[in-house]
Amino acid sequence: MHPRDQTIFALSSGRPPSAIAIVRVSGPQAGPALTALGGRIPPARAVTRMLLRDASGRPLDDAVVLWFPGPASATGEDVAEFHVHGGRAVLASIFAALSALENMRAAEPGEFTRRAFENGKLDLTEAEGLDDLIHADTDRQRRQALRQLKGLLGDKARDWRARIIEASALIEAGIDFSDEGDVPAELIAPALERIKALVREIEEVLAAQGQSERLRDGLVVAIAGPPNVGKSTLMNQLARREVAIVSPHAGTTRDVIEVQLDLDGYPVTVIDTAGIRETDDPVEQEGVRRARARAAEADLVLWLSDATNKEIEHDGAAPVWLVRNKIDLDSAGRPMAEAVGQARYGISAKSGDGVLELIAGLVGFAQDYFGASEGGLITRVRQRQLLVDTTVSLRRSIDVAGQGEELTAEELRVAAHCLGRLLGRVDVEDVLDVIFREFCVGK
Repeated sequence: MHPRDQTIFALSSGRPPSAIAIVRVSGPQAGPALTALGGRIPPARAVTRMLLRDASGRPLDDAVVLWFPGPASATGEDVAEFHVHGGRAVLASIFAALSALENMRAAEPGEFTRRAFENGKLDLTEAEGLDDLIHADTDRQRRQALRQLKGLLGDKARDWRARIIEASALIEAGIDFSDEGDVPAELIAPALERIKALVREIEEVLAAQGQSERLRDGLVVAIAGPPNVGKSTLMNQLARREVAIVSPHAGTTRDVIEVQLDLDGYPVTVIDTAGIRETDDPVEQEGVRRARARAAEADLVLWLSDATNKEIEHDGAAPVWLVRNKIDLDSAGRPMAEAVGQARYGISAKSGDGVLELIAGLVGFAQDYFGASEGGLITRVRQRQLLVDTTVSLRRSIDVAGQGEELTAEELRVAAHCLGRLLGRVDVEDVLDVIFREFCVGK
């Protein structure tokens, strides 16, 4: 039997032990599984209490079960759910009883969602939204993923694809009736107007998104600078816990330290790097090399300095903010502005003075960087690229209109194909495994 025709099962709730655990079963043997363990198939979509037993009749657990006959189920197949007590021994006995049934096997990561996709219960953008929702760490990530799961981009793409097909039908009708005098002109002109309007609409979506797809991965901020200027102390201030060793000795930080932060709903990865200086220590040299490399890859660099270190040594493409530290030590008797000098921010990483202002600046940078992510439709690079490819083909269909209706029709077919790939309805086998293997088991 083909693996897709087998019935699958998995734990679809949190890691045991837990108060309640949900074991989901999907496939043609879901009904027989209910009969084998519970003695009968309960009414559809009704909560039913059952004493589950194994093949020898020994009790397994007192459980609540649910029955969802296909196609009216999450996967489009027959689905059974066993809500059991979440102890490891209970789950092991349930899994053993299910494994003993014919054509029944444990599910692979993302296999329930993949079956839902293959059975038309959701398109690929909605499946990606579900994956993003599972892995959302901040409230903004959650809201963006929920919009995707609701199908907002998919609905747009389906509408755009339908309009391309309508325009294509007009073009091809003009080809079919090319011997009818002025009929082609009457058909092609309105088709080209529709295409132009569609190009403007898709390009507006692309322009409004900013870096919204990066919200999934978050912003990377590197703290860089010479040794002993307080980089690790600032890292601990931002994390509100001791994640980096603070020492007065130069070269304490030898490797890159990362911490994940939630700044006003924006996911931010802050990197504490080794102090950048010339050294003969081979271990510290490697730390400096890694520090330079990570700072070059960051989206923003906070170059930390004090009164004795004012030069920025960074050659990456990311913007660099000069942050003056230790203002509590060098500003005695001087105005704050004079102590800070040309730095964007003046702080005391030790006492926390000025750190809130720096955090507010980071939030503002994130808002500008991610753009209109609150209403963003695009959440992945794959989606953006396919929309760009769509607009390229649409524009090309307009440009070649004077060279022949056949060329315009072909470019429209390419554009419709791109949107089909976006939805996962045509020619996407090469990306399905990549997308669904990121899911957790049981989803």
